[in-house]
Amino acid sequence: MGYWGQDGFGVRLEWGREGVETLGATCAVLVIVDVLSFSTTVDLVLSRGGRARPLTWRADARLPRPAAIGDSPGLTDLPSPNGATLTTKAKETGATVLVGCLRNADAVAEAANELAGTGAIGIIAAGERWGVSQGPLRPCVEDHLGAGAIVTALSRTKSPEAALASAAYQATDVERALTECSSGRELIGKGHGADIPLAAALNVSTTVPILKTDLLEQL
Repeated sequence: MGYWGQDGFGVRLEWGREGVETLGATCAVLVIVDVLSFSTTVDLVLSRGGRARPLTWRADARLPRPAAIGDSPGLTDLPSPNGATLTTKAKETGATVLVGCLRNADAVAEAANELAGTGAIGIIAAGERWGVSQGPLRPCVEDHLGAGAIVTALSRTKSPEAALASAAYQATDVERALTECSSGRELIGKGHGADIPLAAALNVSTTVPILKTDLLEQL
């Protein structure tokens, strides 16, 4: 993969579907980061004893909101145009697939470090789409910060892309950024503002979601 695969670095970072394809070819572990809201929802489902089934997005699908997850969620279907779709795509690469967010950043980093061994770790910032699911990638604040939180917890050599995300995370008021960024304003405008403090909570969870066949389960 040459230039694009960020060869020679222990922690690498890329965006979206193309990032999955590129880093999945060379990394032992891929971590999917979609803070608002797939990854946060996955953490809440699993930490409350449930399991999650990531599903490729379809036009009539609805992603359960983080603030609506109950105490005993059971098996929860989670379709989303970004995080869930990328998780199913990452399975095709043969890498071990984890799902991370701000809530479980340290725990996911520790697990990724152990699972990768001497291999590289690829952090995939999901990003958003212009036009929900069919438009081009829109890199977003929340996934850059979520990816940066995981990168920061890893002591391996970092690609410039990964190091930049780490620096941004360490220099940012995370909850304020999630509230004021475009994605946060969109959620608030649609009546989902209660999702934001749940997504912005730093390292409150030790849950490590790992993809086993077609389900995300606690490692």
